Amino acid sequence: MTTTTAWDDSALRAPDGFRGIFRTDDHVRAMYSESAGIAQIVPDAVAVPADADDVVTLVRWAATLGVPIVPRGSATSMANGALGRGVALDLSRLDWIGAVDAKGALVTCGPGALRDTVDTAARGHGLRVAVDPSSGAFCTIGGMVATNAAGARSVKLGAMRPWVRGLDCVFADGSRAWVRRGEPRPRVEALRTFHHDVARDVRDRGASLARPGVRKESSGYALADYARSGDVVDLLVGSEGTLAIFVGIELALAPVPAARTALLASFRSLEEAVQAAGHATALGASAVELLDRTFLDVVRAEASALSIPAGADAVLLIEAEGETPADADTLTLRLADTCRQARASHVVSAPDEQTAARIWRIRHAASPILNALDPNLASMQLIEDGAVPPERFPDYVRGVRAALERHGVRGVIFGHAGDAHAHVNAMVDVRDPVWRARARALMDDVTGLVALLGGTLAAEHGDGRLRTPLMFRVWDARAMALFARVKQAFDPVGVLNPGVKVPRADDDPLASVKYDPALPPLPAEARAALDRIVRERDWAAFRLGQLPHA
Repeated sequence: MTTTTAWDDSALRAPDGFRGIFRTDDHVRAMYSESAGIAQIVPDAVAVPADADDVVTLVRWAATLGVPIVPRGSATSMANGALGRGVALDLSRLDWIGAVDAKGALVTCGPGALRDTVDTAARGHGLRVAVDPSSGAFCTIGGMVATNAAGARSVKLGAMRPWVRGLDCVFADGSRAWVRRGEPRPRVEALRTFHHDVARDVRDRGASLARPGVRKESSGYALADYARSGDVVDLLVGSEGTLAIFVGIELALAPVPAARTALLASFRSLEEAVQAAGHATALGASAVELLDRTFLDVVRAEASALSIPAGADAVLLIEAEGETPADADTLTLRLADTCRQARASHVVSAPDEQTAARIWRIRHAASPILNALDPNLASMQLIEDGAVPPERFPDYVRGVRAALERHGVRGVIFGHAGDAHAHVNAMVDVRDPVWRARARALMDDVTGLVALLGGTLAAEHGDGRLRTPLMFRVWDARAMALFARVKQAFDPVGVLNPGVKVPRADDDPLASVKYDPALPPLPAEARAALDRIVRERDWAAFRLGQLPHA
């Protein structure tokens, strides 16, 4: 069992030799107390390292004192994995980008490099970052690796794991080494212990832990992937800062398509839409997005501009890529035909880039509209990352709809239909004296639904502190025991993001919800800055730069 040494939060001060920023004042700590998810957890200190060597210094100090280290980038984490007690380690300043290796289709960058900035560098060589989440303008490559992030185009190109070629790691004892695919194991204690104590059991049992039919997975440790490949990189990707801290990433790049087209198809029933989504995925669509009727109700004005029928139960946004414009156009025609064969009531193809942009604008319209619906309704990402086998996807969406109605919570459902993966924004009225009970009951019902349908709670956002306490509902005891043994091998003192991936007794995913009117207020300057970041979606802003007096 991983243990955590007792530590004195009142005596925290910068480690000897640490050259970056180390702060313990209240207004700075408050700036690191929230992320894109629902939690508020004020850290005991904030550290902004000057470079990778500073990370080594900090981790060695933390290992000696038993102080938890919680790494973070832009804090776009939906599952609250970038929040916690101890030291908030802000890696966003480690944002260097190396020269693009066009011949090898590789780039090396720091964990704080923004996804779209790296993508821009790659596109100068006819290449791109394959994984394209909607938060690409402000999420970091390090955060994407930590959660095995995916996105709309992962239906064709996959999630982050296969694109990561190597990781420059700082392990829990402060040792540092590059771990690369196909190369000999570095001589560090964490890897020696894992290979000696745990690796054989993972190879023997890990493959059996894969979920049949589930296309995306960022819950638990990737034991099935490691069992297949024997590459520790596969285990580290998606580990959410609990096994090592990444200070450098070597990323494989994909070619830029010559052409891209889009279409929008409306359906009278969810089953028809899901059937068409399966066919579109099989045909090679690069994106297959579902907009449920709950979503369409919110974006009604945008939907009417594209003549989406008022009675549509679901809409698919489908994208096609091609090596030539003719290839993309041909695939788009086939995709439109397959939608009509699945009884689409209305199909709109994009004849130009402007129309394609309008189609995609619908997909991204919900968040600002939701935030403006009612100041008393908090958009809570309680059940926002479930994925199931594709044939069970209609059951899942209908089950989520029923759970929202049963508990009197308004909700918006959308997501990646090609991967049978739904995002859900639950709109909770925090004036209701029983709002927390409603939220807890909703989480309980949908967790049970995911387990019943053989799905995962975390398809692309990780377990974080939101889902880790619920993991036992969808993973069996054998899997949970193996996760704990992996964590123990890499982090025996328990300083790397404790409470994520391996549950602790009495951890409560709803213990400290940032929308709770009963929470003590944050310092006014920090509260105003955090609210501006959310309002303007300025997640990439350096937190200390938002405080005039910091």
